[in-house]
Formats: sequence, C-alpha cells, structure tokens
Amino acid sequence: MGSDALRWGLYVQVPFCQTKCTYCNFHTGVVPRDRYQPYADAVCREIEAATRDLRFAADTIYFGGGTPSLLDAASLEKILGTLRARFSIADPEVTLEADPETISREKSAAWLAAGFNRISLGVQSFADPELKASGRMHRGADIFSAATSLRAAGFDNVSMDLIAGLPHQTPESWEDSVGQLLALRPEHVSIYMLEIDEGSRLGRESLAGGARYGAKDVPPDDAIADFYELACTRLASAGYEHYEISNWALPGRRSRHNLKYWQRAPYLGVGAGAHSFDGATRWANVHDSAGYVAAVERGDFPREQIEAVTSEQALDEELFLGLRQLEGIDLARIERDYNVRLRPRLAPLLAQGLVELDGSRLRLAPSRLTVSNEVFVELLS
Repeated sequence: MGSDALRWGLYVQVPFCQTKCTYCNFHTGVVPRDRYQPYADAVCREIEAATRDLRFAADTIYFGGGTPSLLDAASLEKILGTLRARFSIADPEVTLEADPETISREKSAAWLAAGFNRISLGVQSFADPELKASGRMHRGADIFSAATSLRAAGFDNVSMDLIAGLPHQTPESWEDSVGQLLALRPEHVSIYMLEIDEGSRLGRESLAGGARYGAKDVPPDDAIADFYELACTRLASAGYEHYEISNWALPGRRSRHNLKYWQRAPYLGVGAGAHSFDGATRWANVHDSAGYVAAVERGDFPREQIEAVTSEQALDEELFLGLRQLEGIDLARIERDYNVRLRPRLAPLLAQGLVELDGSRLRLAPSRLTVSNEVFVELLS
C-alpha cells in the first residue's frame, strides 16, 4: 500500500444494528451492546497497525454500517482521534450514518463536538406502514424529531435517503414521502430503487414467490421506475443537482467521500467487512465482527482477501463507476490511458439512445437512468 499525492478517504465500518431490515443485503447484525466497546477498541488498534510505517493525507472520513450512531459518543470520538493522530487531515468532511430513533439533542451536540460535520440520516420512508413492513425501528414522526435535534445542535450538512419500491408503497405515499423530505430541505438526498436479490430476506422471499415480509406488496418494476422519475422531477424543481444516479445535492454539498469511490481515488477502510483501495490493489477485512476483533487482539491483520486490479478490471471500473456520475466520463482520456478503442463497443448503445456522446464526453442518457444496470452489463460484456 503506497502513499499518494491524492488525498485519501477514510472509512470506518460499524456492522451493528438494532434490527435487521428485511431488504438489507449488507453484512450487519444485531449483537449485545457489551460487544460495542471491544469493537471500537479493535478499530483503533487496526488504524494504528495499518499506519505504523506510513502516513497519508486525507480529507474525508465516513462512519458507515450498520448503524454507527449506536456507538456511544466517547467511542466515536476516540476512533476519530486515532484517525487524526495517524493521518494528515485538512478541511475534512466527516460523516456519521445515523438512524432517526437513535438521535437526541444531547447526542447531536456530542457528535458535533467530537468533530463530525455531516450526518447521513437513514430515512427510507415517511410512511409508517412501509417502515413497519421493512423492519425499521423509527416512524415518520421520529424523522422530524431527529432533524430538529441535528439542526439545533448546529449541523448544517445533513443527507437523507428514501427507498423507492418498499412493500405497501403507493404513488400517493411515495409523493408524500418526497414532499416531506423536501419540506425538511436536507443538503443532500439519496434515492435508491429497491433491490430484489438473494442477499436479503425480502429478496429471497420475493424470488421464491412467498408472502412474508410484505413480498406480495412490493410495487412492480415500472411503478418503481415511475417513483424514481417523480423524485428526479421534484428534486430538480427544488434546486437539487442530480450528480450521480442515486444522489442529489444542493450546490456545493455533494458527498466528497462517495465521489472518491466513483472517481477511483484511494481510500482506506477499517472495521469488520471494510474495503480499501490504493489505486492498484483492493482488499477487504473479515466480515464477522467477532472474528475481526479476535484477529486484531492477536495482532493479526484482519484481511480476508487481497486482489491486484488488472488493467482490464480498472478499465471496467472506469466505465461503470464513471458513468454513474451524470457528468459522465472523458472517453478520449480513457482510450488513451488504457490504449483501447471503445467507440465500436458503444455503437449499439448510442443507436438505442442508452448513452450520449458529446465530443469526447460520454454519459448515460438522462431518460435511461432507471435501466443503468442493463446498460453497464451490455457495455462490459
């Protein structure tokens, strides 16, 4: 892992939740609270071990999960302090993912004092039936209470997300959720379309034709696409810039950390299941949190996979990560850097109106964002 003139992103994985959402396909779990502190201590030890002989410059820190806001403020502050002691950090964007029901005015003030300056709030929906069916702990009223607490504490950079396609979602309830989110006017918004796959309980049930977890009440694909399109229209009218397939921001409030992923900048991940990338190699930590803590306590690096990125893989990443950004990619630069000709491969996509080419700037067609995965599959095949 080599140092670089680029500023790195730092990611801290906290894989704990109060409940497991029915649609979740992440490696997270519900564990006793007495496992939180040993985990936080292990993260600090991993940071120290990973940077013993190296020093990086970094400008973004992101605590994700899971639900990082379940950790007490002192643990979060200790992890942040360890990062600051080991990295050269200037003008950082420091994000904490939090669920609405975990937020209070006291916690919000403690987070701000610890050094967090951005909160990513897991909203998902404002409709209680949708939240209940999805296994969420919060209700619509909790979102407004959380927003009030964060603003009162002094947070001026808040992100909120919604999921299009939750069980029991209707055009009316979706429009209401979008409207209530806009009334709170977060600086950043993420809109995700529900994924049905084997990685979640809801996905497995739906694929098996079952009815548990509201599987029979998931809106059809065309309705989910309509929900997404409505959100695009409403957010644009409210002054939000659509800068990535699933992300919008008020001017100057794009997620600096997540942009590193889409632009293939280096980042270091710590914690169970965290991933890292230094520009040439990707590696991941063990997913099991108990196994992770045990490895760190033994003095072992908790990595379970290390992979050198081939030129072919890097090219694929340039394409599908770059095209997630609405500004697109510089096709001429990529063809030059990788010594390839991509225009013949693009011809059928251009003919179908799936992508647009303006000079050397290639981007997804704005009207085809809901089928982006199909475009990527065809482009990379």
